[in-house]
Amino acid sequence: MSPSILRSKMAVMQAIAPMLAVALVIGVFATILSGVQSIGVCNGVIGNDLPPPRDVVQLYKSSGISNMRIFTPDSQVMEALRGSGIGLILGVANGDIPSLAASQASAASWIQKNVLPYHSDVKIMYITVGNEVKDGVAQSLLPAMQNLEGALVAAGLGGIIKVSTAVSLDVMTNSFPPSMGTFAQPYMSGIARFLETTGAPLLANVYPYFAYRDNQRDISLNYALLQPGTTVRDAGNGMVYTNLFDAMVDSIYAALEKADAASVRVVVSESGWPSAGGFAASADNSRTYMQNLINHAGQGTPKRPGPLETYLFAMFNENQKPGDATERNYGLFYPNKSPVYPIMFR
Repeated sequence: MSPSILRSKMAVMQAIAPMLAVALVIGVFATILSGVQSIGVCNGVIGNDLPPPRDVVQLYKSSGISNMRIFTPDSQVMEALRGSGIGLILGVANGDIPSLAASQASAASWIQKNVLPYHSDVKIMYITVGNEVKDGVAQSLLPAMQNLEGALVAAGLGGIIKVSTAVSLDVMTNSFPPSMGTFAQPYMSGIARFLETTGAPLLANVYPYFAYRDNQRDISLNYALLQPGTTVRDAGNGMVYTNLFDAMVDSIYAALEKADAASVRVVVSESGWPSAGGFAASADNSRTYMQNLINHAGQGTPKRPGPLETYLFAMFNENQKPGDATERNYGLFYPNKSPVYPIMFR
C-alpha cells in the first residue's frame, strides 16, 4: 500500500472515529435500557435498621433500578421519589379495602391524600389494591378497585394511572400444566374483566422457591433457578418450558383466557429467593435465581414472548418481618446498603 493511500485511509478513520464512538455508546446504552426497563425491585420497610428514603432512592438510581414497588402509602418515600424518574407501584393496605369498597367518597379521599400531591413529580404507574388478599376481604376487592378507578377519572388521571391488585398463585385451582391454569375463586373473573375494560395488568406474585420447597420430588433445583438442563412439554398446547417461572406465569395467562380476559397482561409484582434461613436458602441460590430472572425478563414466556415487567423481592433484608427466618432474608442489600451478593441490572 502506497504512503498516500495509507495516509488517506488513516484520515478517513480519524474522521469517523468520533461517530463510531458515539454509535457504540448509544448501542451499549440501548442494550442497558432494554434490559432494565422491565425490572423493578420491591421496597419493603418492615425493619428498624433500614436507610432513610432519600438514600434508598439514590441506591435505586446508582444501581440502575428503574422501578419500585411500595406496599402502602409512605409520604417520606413519595417525597424522596420526586423528580427521580423511577416508576412506582403504589399499594393500598389490605385493611383499607373494605372502606374503599363501601364508599366512593372514601376512594376519592384516598386519591386526594396519596396521589394528587405527588403525581406531577412522581411516576405512579399502578395502584395495587391490596396484596394477596384472602378470605372475606377478597369480596371487597372489585368494588374498591372500581371506586378508585372512578376517583382517578374524576381527578383527570383515568388511563394514566392503572388500578389493579396483586395476587399469589393461591387464586388458581390448577397451574400445571400451564395450559390448565384456572382461577379458583369466582371473584377473580370479575376482576379480570374489569382489568380488560380499563387496560390495566394483573399483578402476580410468582415464587418458584415455594413450589420447589414443597415439591422436590417433581421439581428440580435447576428448573426452579432458571438454570438450563430441564425441559417440560405442555401436552395441552405443545409449548416447551425450560424453567418453572415461565410455567407459572403462563398458567396465569391461561386462567385469564378462561375468564374471557385474554388481552390482560401480567406484571410479576414479586419474585425472589431467600439467601438464608431455611431449605435451599443460600446466597448462591439467591444470586443465581435473581440474576437469571433479570437476564430472562426481557424475553417473556413461551405463551407471551417479549419483555415481562418484573419486580424482584426485595431491596433489603427486613429484620422485623414475621414468619420463617427466610422471610427476613430476601434482600438484595443489607440495611447498610452493601450488597448481599454481586448482581448486575442491565
